[in-house]
Amino acid sequence: MKASLDKNARVALFAGVAAVTMVGAAFASVPLYSLFCQVTGYGGTTQVALGEAGEVLDREMTVLFDANTGRGLPWEFEPVQRSLTLNVGESGLAYYRATNTSNHRITGVATYNVAPFKAATYFSKIECFCFTEQTLEPGESIDMPVLFFVDPLIAEERFLDDVHTITLSYTFFETDEAASSPSDAAP
Repeated sequence: MKASLDKNARVALFAGVAAVTMVGAAFASVPLYSLFCQVTGYGGTTQVALGEAGEVLDREMTVLFDANTGRGLPWEFEPVQRSLTLNVGESGLAYYRATNTSNHRITGVATYNVAPFKAATYFSKIECFCFTEQTLEPGESIDMPVLFFVDPLIAEERFLDDVHTITLSYTFFETDEAASSPSDAAP
């Protein structure tokens, strides 16, 4: 009888540990996936650079700019220029314009990616509006900069020799600030 209780206790302990492990993994999965994407460039995630590349190559790269808004966000959002051609390693500066077309204050945050995905680890942003939330008053417009370069290390990867165009795409989403501060919203 005692052996049966020990066996049941071990099974219960194992099941409890497994349940706690699964719950912990569920909470850790989003930050770990984000970290994985930032490190590897998986899914078109770009790199964040602390400064300029330092080396400029003769190879040209055209960067196309794309802008989208999440469902229900009453903003107009667009790139000020559609493309920019620069040398690999050369810093580029582009602007995106956002306009709040609603009658109340809205805070948004931009997510981003790069296509083709295989070039994402070589696209580095020095400064970007996507690093912070953006708050726009009713009818307000803002031009937001992104300072970037294509890392010269791209030239060392033979499987990237066919990449001459990179698309930088942003999507703005409304943050949950509106739900937490209803006094700011207009009727």
